[in-house]
Amino acid sequence: MNNKYKKSWALLFLCPPLILLAVALIVMWLWNSILPDVLSVKAITYWQAMGILVLSKILFGGFHGKFGQGMRDMKEKHLKHKMEAMSPEEKEKFKEIWRQKCSGGFFNRNNE
Repeated sequence: MNNKYKKSWALLFLCPPLILLAVALIVMWLWNSILPDVLSVKAITYWQAMGILVLSKILFGGFHGKFGQGMRDMKEKHLKHKMEAMSPEEKEKFKEIWRQKCSGGFFNRNNE
């Protein structure tokens, strides 16, 4: 293996942790420079900023990649299989029910 590839492997292993460290520092800096004045909260440490990053990823980011894609594919296949098993009358009734549910929008729904 030549030197060029050794450098790229080193970068492959070093970049993600360095990026995570840098993002945690940015979160800590932003938190400590903005939120204590605005919301009267305490300043946080580096490790607390890292914990906030992980928590926000779990709560808001979800888990993507092969697992998430597989779940979406599975749901689509299930719905497709379910629709194929319906008769044309059942399909039309299903579509009409969803049209009625979605036509009013979120704020214009009747309380039924």
